[in-house]
Amino acid sequence: MSQTTQLICPTLGDLPQTARQILDFAGPRRIWLLNGSLGAGKTTLVQALCRHLGVADAVLSPTFALINEYRGTVGSPVYHFDFYRLRHVNEALDMGAEEYFYSGAYCFIEWPERIVELWPEQCLRIDITVDHADQRLIKLTNL
Repeated sequence: MSQTTQLICPTLGDLPQTARQILDFAGPRRIWLLNGSLGAGKTTLVQALCRHLGVADAVLSPTFALINEYRGTVGSPVYHFDFYRLRHVNEALDMGAEEYFYSGAYCFIEWPERIVELWPEQCLRIDITVDHADQRLIKLTNL
């Protein structure tokens, strides 16, 4: 049974507090599907999440590399995927995406709709929209 909640992030400066709320809501889920249009704040949210997880490295969009690995204080790596440039789901399979997803590490996935076939059974779906006042409306669903 899925569980849903909604958050409002008034400004990008409020993302650290919002990230903490998302981490609390997610519980044991480590696979996070970040949905939103270009510029909605997916990578900026991942940066705030990584700070909470003790990542000291620069957190940048892995648009060209498809995956970035960060080290934090959580004891295992944090993986950040960007599948925007993916042409076929087989590219994700070839890079070993499923091994990352089932590693027990946090996996933050931008553009997850390109790999629906690979989504693990339990994950957190994050839908980000920007309203007319430039607030981020964030819908969280535990799948």
